[in-house]
Amino acid sequence: MRELTNEEMLNVNAGSISAGAVAAIVAGISFLVGILDGYVRPYKCR
Repeated sequence: MRELTNEEMLNVNAGSISAGAVAAIVAGISFLVGILDGYVRPYKCR
């Protein structure tokens, strides 16, 4: 195992999450909350 230089340490990309993954997670949670809300509080069409 070798020691990293300061420049190499600045270029390490570990454990990051992409914006697309965050958007997909938020969309999934929003969808599930919408389904749960529709099941718990069903409104008739007006």
